[in-house]
Amino acid sequence: MNPKVECTQAEYFGRKSVIMSNDKIRTVVENQGGMVPEFSLRLGKGGINAHWVPDFRENSGAPWSEKQKKYWKSHILYVLAGDFPCMPNFGPDCVIDGVEMPSHGWAANEKWNLLSAKTTGEGETAIAHFGLESPDNRMPLSFEKYDIVVAGQPAYYSVMKIRNKGDKPILINVTRHNTLGSQFLQKGCRIFLSADRFMTSPMGTEFDGTGRLAQGAEFDSLEKVPLRAGGFADISVVPGMVGATDFVTGAISKDRNLGWSCVVNPALNLAYVAFFPGCKGLVGDEIALGFNDLWLQYGGRDFTPWSFNEGGADRTFCLGTENAVGAFANGLPYSREHPELLGNPTLVNIPAQGQRTLCYGVALAKFDPSLAAGSVSDIESDAGSMIIKGDGRSQRVPVDASFESIRSLVKAQG
Repeated sequence: MNPKVECTQAEYFGRKSVIMSNDKIRTVVENQGGMVPEFSLRLGKGGINAHWVPDFRENSGAPWSEKQKKYWKSHILYVLAGDFPCMPNFGPDCVIDGVEMPSHGWAANEKWNLLSAKTTGEGETAIAHFGLESPDNRMPLSFEKYDIVVAGQPAYYSVMKIRNKGDKPILINVTRHNTLGSQFLQKGCRIFLSADRFMTSPMGTEFDGTGRLAQGAEFDSLEKVPLRAGGFADISVVPGMVGATDFVTGAISKDRNLGWSCVVNPALNLAYVAFFPGCKGLVGDEIALGFNDLWLQYGGRDFTPWSFNEGGADRTFCLGTENAVGAFANGLPYSREHPELLGNPTLVNIPAQGQRTLCYGVALAKFDPSLAAGSVSDIESDAGSMIIKGDGRSQRVPVDASFESIRSLVKAQG
């Protein structure tokens, strides 16, 4: 029998949180913004946290106030960490449908209400159930989220339900914003994506003054991306601090059953995998995330809070492996103006009095050294497992990439 899971309520960085764990991993979900600041692989009495926790994050849990805006610039940077949902906006502050919308939306900024936190199935599963209501009835959305850890699986799952209580359909962005930090992220890590067509952010974004990659460029391989100064860069390999921050989006084929992104640390023989149903793997009202997005934060932001003062050195090294329905990270108004990008939709339609659902998972897998040293060509679901393929080899990971057991578990919650 697999060792049991644990599910406890606690404070983490001064914020109310649910901590879920098994014998392989530990994950922390905060009520503030649904942030997941820790997803760690157990190692002795400690562990390796794959998620980024900014050194500029406010750790006391003190509430945000406008006087803090001079340094942090926006509320999201005050609470930012690890993995979190971005809904109904993915991008900067904006006004949409007459509503003032914060950067990355209410899901990333508001406090979620913890509805329950428990173990089920004789301690085989930990489930934290959260809810969030729109703070503005001009966009009458409600959000529900089940965060799940299962005994014996090096993963956590999220099932998010988005309801429209109004009498008109609402077009929104839906994103999970995974960000890796330096306990896991190192120079030489390798990036692999399920997308097969790519584009850098166009001119007129927050990356205008920070990037090294050519703007608005299209390409079909991360290994040869044009630079602004001429020549090319292989962005599939993490270079370390190079004094630049860029954004790349990749379109995922509609023919896929499973969408995924994977970062391999060959020194630690670990793989961080985000996975979700592709267009051909959807059930019922589910959403397919059509884009793998890369936020390549390797320096280049000489302003606070990324540097200690305006004009200072950017000290921030992290990698966003985000998975989205959105046009780059340019915000909901931009997506509505550009409803398609690289052949994929940039918006999710939440029907009047209707609901859409997103299934999402994140795994931290120990890799065979020979596979970790090579390339990942594909990731598939098979018989309740995840199969990672590459260089003529494959590895089976005990993770339900089909989401069949997770869907059944959530359905049983009523």
